[in-house]
Amino acid sequence: MIKENSAQGSLEYILIFAISLMVLMLFTLPLAEESIRDTVDVSDSLNAKSEMSKISQAIKEVYGEGQGSRHTADVNFNKKTKVTITDNYVSCNLKLKDNSNKQIREHISSKIKKTSITLDKGENRLIVEWPMNSKNMIIYNE
Repeated sequence: MIKENSAQGSLEYILIFAISLMVLMLFTLPLAEESIRDTVDVSDSLNAKSEMSKISQAIKEVYGEGQGSRHTADVNFNKKTKVTITDNYVSCNLKLKDNSNKQIREHISSKIKKTSITLDKGENRLIVEWPMNSKNMIIYNE
């Protein structure tokens, strides 16, 4: 009889442990999913800010060197992105996991025409140049 009682105790322990584990999972999985979404949004925002900084740095270098200069910027985006460029800033709208939009903006000072460039997911090469005898700089995809 001792073996039956210990077997029943083991079975009860396993059932209680399994039920406790399922209850714990019901509460922690939704919280973990939310934190992963937030972490991915922060990572995407930092990546976009870094890439905007590369573009603005190329524009600043061309603006500083004057007419006849040309620079390239290799940028890598996690998703297809539309970049807006004016003489005051470089920006893009980033769609977050909660379906809201966040505008990433990098301020610059330049003589570039207002333009929008759609960049594909992955590697993109942008060329910034200021042609000789031109009032404005231009930027385009290679």
